Amino acid sequence: MPKPSRRKIVLSFALVTIVATAMVAAVALPVGAMAGLAASYATGHGDDLPDVLLRPTTAQASYLYANDGKTLITTFYEENRRDVPSAQIPDVVRQAIIAAEDRGFYRHGGVDVRGVVRAIVANGTSGEVEQGASTLTMQYVRNVLKSDPSLSEAEREAATATTATRKITEARYAMALEKKLTKDEILTNYLNIAYFGAGAYGIAAAAKRYFSTTPAKLTLAQAALLAGLVQSPNTDSPLAGSADAALARRAYVLDSMVATGAISAEQAEAAKASKLTLKKGGSPNGCAAVPGKHNDWGFFCDYFVQWWRGQATFGDTPDDREAALRRGGYTIVASMDPTTQAAALAQSLAVYGYGSARALPIAAVQPGTGRVLAMAVNRHYSLAKNPKGQRSYPNTVNQLIAGSSAVSGYQAGSTYKMFTMLAALENDLPLNTGFNSPTRLRTSWPASGPASCDGYYCPRNASPSWMDGHRTMWNGFGRSVNTYFVWLEQQVGADKAVEMAQRLGITFRSAADADRAGNSAADWGSFTLGVAATTPLDLANAYATVAAEGMACEALPVTSIKDASGASLGVANPSCARAIDVDVARAATDAARCPVGQQSAFHRCDGGTATAVSGIVGRDVAGKTGSSDNNEVETFAGYTPQVAAAGMAANPDNPRDVVGARVAPSVNAAVARTMAAYLAGKPAATFTAPSRDIAYGDTVVTPPSTAGTPTRAPDTPRSAPPSDPATPTERPGNDQRQDDDRQDNDGPQDNDDRRSDRARTDNGRATNGRGDR
Repeated sequence: MPKPSRRKIVLSFALVTIVATAMVAAVALPVGAMAGLAASYATGHGDDLPDVLLRPTTAQASYLYANDGKTLITTFYEENRRDVPSAQIPDVVRQAIIAAEDRGFYRHGGVDVRGVVRAIVANGTSGEVEQGASTLTMQYVRNVLKSDPSLSEAEREAATATTATRKITEARYAMALEKKLTKDEILTNYLNIAYFGAGAYGIAAAAKRYFSTTPAKLTLAQAALLAGLVQSPNTDSPLAGSADAALARRAYVLDSMVATGAISAEQAEAAKASKLTLKKGGSPNGCAAVPGKHNDWGFFCDYFVQWWRGQATFGDTPDDREAALRRGGYTIVASMDPTTQAAALAQSLAVYGYGSARALPIAAVQPGTGRVLAMAVNRHYSLAKNPKGQRSYPNTVNQLIAGSSAVSGYQAGSTYKMFTMLAALENDLPLNTGFNSPTRLRTSWPASGPASCDGYYCPRNASPSWMDGHRTMWNGFGRSVNTYFVWLEQQVGADKAVEMAQRLGITFRSAADADRAGNSAADWGSFTLGVAATTPLDLANAYATVAAEGMACEALPVTSIKDASGASLGVANPSCARAIDVDVARAATDAARCPVGQQSAFHRCDGGTATAVSGIVGRDVAGKTGSSDNNEVETFAGYTPQVAAAGMAANPDNPRDVVGARVAPSVNAAVARTMAAYLAGKPAATFTAPSRDIAYGDTVVTPPSTAGTPTRAPDTPRSAPPSDPATPTERPGNDQRQDDDRQDNDGPQDNDDRRSDRARTDNGRATNGRGDR
């Protein structure tokens, strides 16, 4: 007989000890020195049963669904496992695993004495370690301990080491566990933790991985095959090319089920004769694994992960929180609306295809909740390589829509005039605040360079014939008059406009912009012309605050989150607070109806830069266009009471690339159609008119050049204005010259001073993030 190996000696000692332990536990009598040692383990340490064995903390996959709660976006996991309750595990699965691994499961108390004796005899006869005599309960103990995240790596390795100590520990824990849990609870826990090969942990993942089904729908042949894999999941898996080995194990399990009386011999033979038909089902893992035909969802998914990493609910650090996402078994219903998402992508692709270096990222947000409805751009969210010379298209994982450490955003142009208008209204300047806007305005902010005159910042109107003259907030916003809004910014203070933008959720990701906002905001004269970098999501959410009549909500990518136990988490609830007064928000909306071709409640609109938007949306809508320096970026932000959206045409890789004014109408239409897609089938909601006080005030501020004499805007009497707002198709007094001049686009009419951010006081130009992550 060959000399016993050290491993055999260790294991045989452990088996003998287990027998002694089991016998002592049963009869409570000393059986020698070893039995006394075993008894101390069995009786003296029963109270130190680790809590994790009663309530296992095994890693489980988290599922991210669209807002219908059914459409799977992706899953996140370290181990592809999803626990299922006992009621969802059929008898055929239970019987198969018992027949395969522990026929005496219902007879023993955690340690099978007969099995141990058989193993000792078999090992001694063969000279090799052929049987380990571990019961299902002991296997469960080992599996839990080796995957317990509270243990160190060394402790987890010790849980699987071939030592007498490990076997004794398993035995005493198994016997103690059988006194705490029912057989059904132990078996259910075992089936949820066992590894079945091919990356499938637990019976739910195994049923999906091998047969694209659920445990409840497994056939006898399928259940027997899966049960047979547990012994050697890596070598016997048919997905690894071991079909013969898998079928041999299946036959063994079926015969064993006959021996236990679970099935008849006829049933076993029929199952053996059935053809092995695999229907591989996978679970995507992470944002780059979203369904191929919907890889645009990856940008939303990426933003969701950013958001999750920022939530203290899930851990102390961002990395801890992401680990929790991959281990915690969360069920997450996202805010993404598939219909709106599809519309946003279609609109982005209609302007620029996948093969264009230029991009049109679009974001849509729900006012009053901050829930993000869509995030789309003409890019594949993918790690795949791009053709030579194409830096980040058509494939990228850069966050082009929400921004990141790699993407600071794009210059939003005159959409930032909204923040100056809100700051002015909040500081008691009414909507009819009038100013005779010149072609070029000499301000009080020192500057040098092309945008200066006599040492001061001097912005221009790009289309003097259409912009110059007496303006109020209504037609100054509608016609996007640069000199009016820079003058208005002077009246209220540039720092107040900057603070307003931040209050509404604008984040300065560019280091230069953040420094300017933090240290010299009062001198940032060009701020109102949108020279800071921003993102479509920030802009859409800021405008959503106005749509929600002043309630600012943090952007939120989820509607509900449940943990592995099914408990709902409050972190999914909107986080909102009043940012501006209701009447201030309503007044800003009244003026913001002018650019889109609608009429204010006071009939003071007389021209707009995006008048086609009204007809596309077909209900109350407001918004603003924006053109950056040299038309390098073209932007539109719009909103209704139910949805806000923004799109920005730019070249993410080359911020100096001029997309041009001609694309502006397409950008406006793309955003409008995205909103229309969300609104389809929903009841129409209307804007509420602001008070007459905030519309007209008592006096109208005039510039020093008019000798300081307060005047009123022409035709704006303090007496009662018309009480009925004009319908979207009624635009009394609308000046149609903008259509003749620029075919309903922002063009030079809304072109912020093309040298505004080149003045020395406005250095630190915002740049876009470059290079894929």
